[in-house]
Amino acid sequence: MELLGLHHVSLLTAKAEENYHFFTEVLGMRLVKKTVNQDNTSSYHLFYGDAEGNPGTEITFFDIPGLGRTYEGISSISSTSLRVPTTDSLLFWQQRFSSLDVKHGKIEKRANRDSLSFEDSEGTKLILVADNKEDGVSPGVPWVKTDIPKEHAIIGLGPVTLTVKSAPPTATILTNILGFRHLGSYPSLKGDFPAIEVYATGKGGSGAEVHLETRPDLPAEKIGRGGVHHVAFRIPNEEEFNHWVQRVRQTRLPNSGEVERHYFKALYFREPNGILFELSTDTPGFTVDEPLESMGEKLALPPFLEPKRTEIEASLRPLEIH
Repeated sequence: MELLGLHHVSLLTAKAEENYHFFTEVLGMRLVKKTVNQDNTSSYHLFYGDAEGNPGTEITFFDIPGLGRTYEGISSISSTSLRVPTTDSLLFWQQRFSSLDVKHGKIEKRANRDSLSFEDSEGTKLILVADNKEDGVSPGVPWVKTDIPKEHAIIGLGPVTLTVKSAPPTATILTNILGFRHLGSYPSLKGDFPAIEVYATGKGGSGAEVHLETRPDLPAEKIGRGGVHHVAFRIPNEEEFNHWVQRVRQTRLPNSGEVERHYFKALYFREPNGILFELSTDTPGFTVDEPLESMGEKLALPPFLEPKRTEIEASLRPLEIH
């Protein structure tokens, strides 16, 4: 029994319209689900992913208008990666970002992969990583209804970076509880800081890695717009999910227990440095309540919220996205 890789990463936005424009029109991802934050139904929850909304391809955003900026620091998920097919793809994206005035860096090596850092207008820390036919978790299906050439399209999530004051407590959870393997390390690109440690699960590859950065010089993060709320890891089905619920309970870590999200079952807990982890099932997926062809076009609500649709829609601000 092992985790398959990354399931999704959830972040915060203060400007859902700009967020939608950036992730669909600039990055060419598909809006696969427009729904609400099930814990605060007055807030939208937007899911962007591949053409089929496959697990391991989604970056999601909770819309909180007026939210302040993020102050970077420890106990944080400090960057999120997105996979592209090749280094030539990075060259395409570098030129695209320049033409669209998107803040970006240069192509650099991270964990022996070519990568390109960039930010959206809210300061979200993002990295494109080139697969270059690397073995590991399979890529997603490119969304081709954009101006992005298929051979350069975003095809899933890549590694997330966890930034902590002290690495061993987090590393213990990754290896002893979640079953990740330590693969090695690579130099920090931010200066004379400890090397960044690389951990992988499942079949490995960029879609199944966590990078652990130690920064004792930083204060605790103050999360705001562009900040990452949590990272979720993939469990193939409900049967294995039940085993993971028991396993986490046995650790005595405070946790949510089973949470029914309709599109997947979820379990939440914080590791010792305070970062929120989620374990999520691949099943049943986003087509459970919408046809594949029209996913994301209307406000989707799980069955337990459907009776309150009128009330929920009245509490939501109009969202001008098309």
